[in-house]
Amino acid sequence: MDKIKLFRALSNQFPKTIKSRGDRVGLMTGRLPNDINSILLCLDFDETVLNLVKKMDKKPDMILTHHPFIYGPRKKVLMRNDTKRYVCEEIDKLGVPVYSMHTNFDTGKGGMNDALANALKLKNIRPLETCAMARGGELREPMEVHDFALYANKCLGLSYSHLICAGKKTIKSVAIIGGGGSREFPLAQKEGYDIYISGDIPHHARRDVISAHYNFLDCSHEIERIFMPTMKKILQRIDPTLKVEIIDHEEIPELIK
Repeated sequence: MDKIKLFRALSNQFPKTIKSRGDRVGLMTGRLPNDINSILLCLDFDETVLNLVKKMDKKPDMILTHHPFIYGPRKKVLMRNDTKRYVCEEIDKLGVPVYSMHTNFDTGKGGMNDALANALKLKNIRPLETCAMARGGELREPMEVHDFALYANKCLGLSYSHLICAGKKTIKSVAIIGGGGSREFPLAQKEGYDIYISGDIPHHARRDVISAHYNFLDCSHEIERIFMPTMKKILQRIDPTLKVEIIDHEEIPELIK
């Protein structure tokens, strides 16, 4: 597929203008070929992905990731991080460019947070009025808060999560941001959602949730693995002839009891 047509279609749905301030999206390294017929999807580009690509008889025309593996000024990042410099140099030798769609994919319609809200089978899914990245909706039936946490784990492919239960005991409405969106919980609470789902919540934010008498389900950042099947559907809707492969190699951190 012509790269201009491909990226025009992706940009129509996930323009760079909707990314978060300071985020780095787009081409991480390499040069995009004029024709793109095969794409490798992964959540993060790292040494594991590099080694798998090295073993491929036919290399993909592009690696498309969710998270940018170079976050910040490229020269400074590669100077400070030997591993990132190594994988960057090695993938460049293979001639395979790496492109990332991060917070523009999180915010855009049909992207990350719509996919997560759909996985929870919410009704009336919509962006929060005060946070375009987040999605909110209603459960089909009210649930007791602990039952909802177990339900969410199952829907999002988790074996565990961390529940802060300081608010309503019955859950009817839910707001969600995949990844590290803990700072946005006051917006969800202000708009009347019964529980907020995100990840990477630090200690002081946990204390703030408790002080606010609210509910927070802290889920592993890896729920964003939904990026790969979601993006595969989007790409094959753009061009059904595209060959799209997925590397889903990131495990949820082990729970030690």
